[in-house]
Amino acid sequence: MGNCCGSAAHPPKKEKKPNPYAGNAPHVPAVSQKSVLNDLPGGVIVRQESITENYILGKELGRGEFGITYLCTDKKSQATLACKTISKRKLKTRVDIEDVRREVVIMHHLPPHPNLIGLKDVYEDESAVHLVMELCEGGELFDRIVARGHYHERAAASVTRTIVEVVQACHKNGVMHRDLKPENFLFLNKKENSPLKAIDFGLSVFFKPGDTFDEIVGSPYYMAPEVLKRHYGPEIDVWSAGVILYILLCGVPPFWAETEQGVAQAILRGVIDFKRDPWPLVSDKAKSLVRQMLEPDPKQRLTAQQVLDHPWLQNAKHAPEVSLGDAVRSRLKQFSAMNKLKKKALQVIADLLSGEEADGLKNIFNLMDTNKNGVLTVEEFEAGLHKISSQLADIEIHQLMEAVGIDKNSSIDYPKFAALAIHLQRMDSDEYLHKAFAHFDLDENGFIDLDELKHAFRDELGSSDAMELINNVMKEVDLDKDGQISYEEFASMMRTGTDWRKVSRHYSRGKYTSLSIKLMQDGSLQQQENTATQVGTET
Repeated sequence: MGNCCGSAAHPPKKEKKPNPYAGNAPHVPAVSQKSVLNDLPGGVIVRQESITENYILGKELGRGEFGITYLCTDKKSQATLACKTISKRKLKTRVDIEDVRREVVIMHHLPPHPNLIGLKDVYEDESAVHLVMELCEGGELFDRIVARGHYHERAAASVTRTIVEVVQACHKNGVMHRDLKPENFLFLNKKENSPLKAIDFGLSVFFKPGDTFDEIVGSPYYMAPEVLKRHYGPEIDVWSAGVILYILLCGVPPFWAETEQGVAQAILRGVIDFKRDPWPLVSDKAKSLVRQMLEPDPKQRLTAQQVLDHPWLQNAKHAPEVSLGDAVRSRLKQFSAMNKLKKKALQVIADLLSGEEADGLKNIFNLMDTNKNGVLTVEEFEAGLHKISSQLADIEIHQLMEAVGIDKNSSIDYPKFAALAIHLQRMDSDEYLHKAFAHFDLDENGFIDLDELKHAFRDELGSSDAMELINNVMKEVDLDKDGQISYEEFASMMRTGTDWRKVSRHYSRGKYTSLSIKLMQDGSLQQQENTATQVGTET
């Protein structure tokens, strides 16, 4: 079900009815874990039988917080589909169960649309819920941008129209998406004219006019300011679509910072940069639409219909085809290539551990290595983390494994395990960071320069894209752009990470709640809100 969350609607005081999705819908009742999908409203048919009676489940396609998506084949028609299998044992709270139920009802409720993923079948057995859906094989929106090597206004307009038509279809049917981001749009196939599909409704909720919500959900770079203020409605979807449009045209988010608080303050400040490349090449009409979609006041922000009526989209066939590709492609590749240096630094830190710390890690490794063959399978590693009372969700475990280059088919030897253990500890020790920095700073002048990066990546210099990789690392980590990496820049990379595409996958429900409270307490949120109205949009 992807990222999921609970509803936090506050309907008008005199109106106590639940949010409708087809007239006055019945309330979705609470259920036990044994029967997650019983008595769903809206005519949802749930098959209480084994999914293998009608479908063949194939290879794994992806993982979410609660479920795994598999390739799926219809036995009768031989149609190739996708099946999202949600394990009931992972639905540990009433909210988790309600999230699954709501996602199923919303997907069933939304009418057929060329840009909405289609739900074909729903099954429930003793151990899991299975959602059979259309299969999208064409890859993510951003992956295709990078693969193309260029991107121009006409293509950006086409993608934007599709995304906003998805928003309009949701809103017309009383659904607020709440998690629009490039990762949640997949191409149906690999053809150039493939339909683009919105694929994840795990954070979506029903709403009716006048409802407001206060739960902080979604991914940081796409959040509207009113989400951070905990008082919002469906206008947030237009804001998120505006952020995507900005990225399509220049390759980076409009509101960027190295920390969660910095991102929040940038969003609330609302200053949009239209000066750096490639913005001078972008038409005034495109920039006008970006401004109006990223209007801080939701009452003044364009609706989905008004976006679709905007001259830039109305005349999309005449939009400039001036290539924005070099700047866009290079920035996207910088982001996607990030953290190569961080992986190497984790290995260095693991080697620097004291004897006592190293012994402790070795003992944990041996505890997890149940068959005593000197390596861990992914299954042994996951089971071992739970055995030692790790509070990490499975999706976080997989993300951390990915960060140090371990996939589901890998075995984990002790050096990999030690590097991952350091990452799990969210390394904050200045002592180890200084020692790791010194490992790369060969001339001991307090900076890591390009030659020293070449030395760090010397084992990879034989590949054709090695220098591009090294240059990307320098561009990404060198925040003040002086051509070298200071200790402060290195420590910032190690502690926070700078790949906004990866970071955006890590956030779902409630991740910004503590941040919002902190900002409220120290007054900075109110200060930013007050000053936002005084700062003009930068052009």
